[in-house]
Amino acid sequence: MIGTMFRSDDVPAEDRFDHWREMLVQTRPSEIVSSHDTDFWAECRLMPLGPVTASPMSFVPTHYRRSAQMVRRFDPEQYQLTLLLDGELDLDHAGRTETLRPRDLHLVDSSRPFDLRSVDDGRFRVVKGVGVDVPKVLLPFPPHRVRDVLGQGFSGREGVGALLADFLVGLDRQAETLQPSDAPRLGTVVAGLLSAWLAQVLDAEAALSPESRQRATMESVKAFILRNLHDPELAPPVIAAAHHISLSYLHRLFQQHFQGETVAALIRRLRVKGAGRDLADPSLHGTPIHTIAVRWGFPRASDFTRAFRSVYGLSPTEFRLQNL
Repeated sequence: MIGTMFRSDDVPAEDRFDHWREMLVQTRPSEIVSSHDTDFWAECRLMPLGPVTASPMSFVPTHYRRSAQMVRRFDPEQYQLTLLLDGELDLDHAGRTETLRPRDLHLVDSSRPFDLRSVDDGRFRVVKGVGVDVPKVLLPFPPHRVRDVLGQGFSGREGVGALLADFLVGLDRQAETLQPSDAPRLGTVVAGLLSAWLAQVLDAEAALSPESRQRATMESVKAFILRNLHDPELAPPVIAAAHHISLSYLHRLFQQHFQGETVAALIRRLRVKGAGRDLADPSLHGTPIHTIAVRWGFPRASDFTRAFRSVYGLSPTEFRLQNL
């Protein structure tokens, strides 16, 4: 497991808000107030990932304010990214005022004041999101360039923003199964995806290091493959064209990141694994094997049987009988 979990329900009711405030002040120094301080509820997992910290959290309507005086008193020299998953937030920062909605990404500079508050629309709404604190020195952009995007809401539903958002959500979901030894590598991935996302919104891909561009491309390729496994036309030339890279560069990426496994071999393995899950699913017992094969991108029965046997050592029929 990575990180430590804070649950307000584990603290006496009269101490919950104070504990929440003290915990957050250590990572994101700010003034915190809430109209629910007497019946406060919140959950947060602090996940140190090397120099990067991720913090999936949920809380009742709360107001966070970092004044100019607080900036002068202490500045951790960080950028603070937030992915909003549920609820709405109003943000005043860097001369901008934005209303942030679910799946929005926004960036705050710890060297500037901000005012972040839950939207009060008359409904009691728990706010849910994932925060990331990253030292400024880890990002390949000068402060005057990053200033252009501070305080703005950007969609996390498409492009590199979607990759970044999905990775942050996955961190929270897999926190119990991840090991402390994974943390530094995961922090490197988060910083790389954040850099790639900033490069996209700033239209400044040239500022990325070759390693960061390569990691971002690889994450995009993997996401594309997973989305299109059911398409029988999915093949290396299609993947390369979709990412505006050469076929030779795609194969070189796989040699470096998949220990020699080819693009076609990965696609075949993932398809077979998906078909295996369906064949072992009792609720799909009545679905013909050929239908499952076609669903996972194998229109020819002989190709499916050969690929399936190479992974499981059994024919699809034998595998289904054994599992059911």
